[in-house]
Amino acid sequence: MSQYPHIFEPFHCKSLDLKNRIVMMPMGTNYGEQTGEMSFLHIHYYEMRAKGGTGLIIMENVCVDHPSGSNGTTQLRIDQDNFIPRLFYFCETIHKHGAKVAVQINHAGASAMKNRTGLQPVSASNIPSKAGGEIPRPLTADELTEIARKYGDAARRAQIAGFDAVEIHCGHSYLISQFLSPLTNNRTDEFGGSPANRARFPKMVLEAVRQAVGPGFPIIVRVSADELLPGGNTLEDSIELMRHFCEEADLFNVSCGLNASIQYQIDSCFRPDGWRSFMARRVKEAFGKPVIAMGNMRDPKVVEDVLAKGDADLIGMGRGLIAEPEWVNKVQWGQEDMLRKCISCNVGCAGNRIGFNRPIRCTVNPNINQGEDYAKRKIKRPCNVVVIGGGTAGLEAACTAAEVGCSVFLFEKEKQLGGLARYISQIPDKRRMMDFVTYLQNRASRLKNLYLFSGQEADMDQINRLHPDIIVNATGSHPLLPPIKGLKESLSDPDGRVGSIRDMIDGVVSGRFERETKGDLNGKRIAVIGGGAVGIDVVEYFAPRGAACSIVEMMPEIGRDLDPVSKSATKQLFADYHVAQYTGTRLTEVRPDSFLVERNGKQETIKFDYGFVCLGMRANAPLMNALTETFSPEQTEIYNIGDSVRARRIIDGVREGHDILRILEKRDFFD
Repeated sequence: MSQYPHIFEPFHCKSLDLKNRIVMMPMGTNYGEQTGEMSFLHIHYYEMRAKGGTGLIIMENVCVDHPSGSNGTTQLRIDQDNFIPRLFYFCETIHKHGAKVAVQINHAGASAMKNRTGLQPVSASNIPSKAGGEIPRPLTADELTEIARKYGDAARRAQIAGFDAVEIHCGHSYLISQFLSPLTNNRTDEFGGSPANRARFPKMVLEAVRQAVGPGFPIIVRVSADELLPGGNTLEDSIELMRHFCEEADLFNVSCGLNASIQYQIDSCFRPDGWRSFMARRVKEAFGKPVIAMGNMRDPKVVEDVLAKGDADLIGMGRGLIAEPEWVNKVQWGQEDMLRKCISCNVGCAGNRIGFNRPIRCTVNPNINQGEDYAKRKIKRPCNVVVIGGGTAGLEAACTAAEVGCSVFLFEKEKQLGGLARYISQIPDKRRMMDFVTYLQNRASRLKNLYLFSGQEADMDQINRLHPDIIVNATGSHPLLPPIKGLKESLSDPDGRVGSIRDMIDGVVSGRFERETKGDLNGKRIAVIGGGAVGIDVVEYFAPRGAACSIVEMMPEIGRDLDPVSKSATKQLFADYHVAQYTGTRLTEVRPDSFLVERNGKQETIKFDYGFVCLGMRANAPLMNALTETFSPEQTEIYNIGDSVRARRIIDGVREGHDILRILEKRDFFD
């Protein structure tokens, strides 16, 4: 705790007293009931973060005007008094753990969807809030007065329910943001044009809220300080706008980005910790009011530094607290090595909720709703578990089994643990993946009943001598190499110019590309076959370094399975660096310096200085047949997990690894 005095310094703002400087950011979860009430699962999710030591929890956005202002299929509501009792219970639950709680009140505006609300969306103008979005109807002045009143009513309900503060969302392409941004406001009346006019509606809202809650109740205002889009508000533009509605704000929550720049508001993985704290500092300097900074805040040393420099008064964490509910407690009590840091992959959180309208999950935390309580449960009789493969799936299975009392023996043929995640983390923009590997290694090292055999390939005799009750096969995957003319020959040529993703990573690590190009990739031609995540990783490395990149994909869309944040970032990168995109295109032949492809029934040649074939991965389970033949299913459970079942994402293998608890339950090892 003494190592981080600024993190654990109390904070005071009007009636809001916090025990530390860590704030949980409002993030949609899809955990609410269809009625608009909180579910008890939802309450437990937040309670875990309160128990973990978080100073202030800002609950996800809650609708003030249902259904027209609704955002999402299970959004919470606060537009009627009947929602107060459950919210009151929620506040009581959070308060008993010493945390304070605010609620973000919001109107979605043009971000609402007719197929969910049954109504045409409304906004400042008739401009969609995102590309391909529905055309909204401009609101009248009378309607804006009524919506401002509804914000005030909602804030009063929040106060009655026991919330310690209320946050008004003025960013991220929601209704108030749609008035502030010149990209979505082309009005010519008193609500459009000049900064004072575009700020008129948020000013009305804040005044209505202040009148409803009184002078002593804290009002937080969340802003997109820089919209990071051509023609959008810059940081200085936003400060000018805020001057017109800052009077009633007590605290600014300084975010950035709109729907079309979502990779900035939900940070891409390659952005460093605290990269946008300068925005918070500028807002603080402009208004002399406390501010919250955020932006991939994972490392407590960076958090402490941002606070110590005075860039911010509070630090916001969103995905970081999904991944690690105990972040504050672990930092406070010297357990930094056990921090399960978010890797900013955006797969289980943004990918699930925004991309597919699913409840949120987490790649590195398979227990976002249960926490680590499973480890309190112990097996009732001895159990030997053999794990084959020390990647993320195998490590999760091994650690989980050991934590409940099993004797676990893990074999990894490589000298280092971590599997494909460790390997991919060597790409500079993917280095955060190593944080998860490091956490799993540290977790494993603490378990005296987990025996690691690295640099040792498992064989049937070894496994048999251990008398396993459960065998976990987690041997991962290999690159997929279809029977394309010239492919295998080109990949097997050590002096050739064609490689797989592994060859690309080896080249980055060894400095091969630097040596061969004398550090100058400008104009070098890079051709990539495969427009999935792996192929995009190659382009993301070479394009910003000056290479002329081309990418080929059989499907109609590149990056079809990416989460929305990664899709947006990829789209921008491809545009910025003029990446040539060949969709609906098939590789037919690999040559030493070119790919022969077929598009629209016509053959084309793509010349390259370096060519990479990234057509995905295939399951690698070399021992499965021997395991099933050797061990009796009545005595030994054989559990195949992760990519050795089917090549997928880290989140899938980790979930299956943790589900070894289900296997133990099935085999009657628990009471």
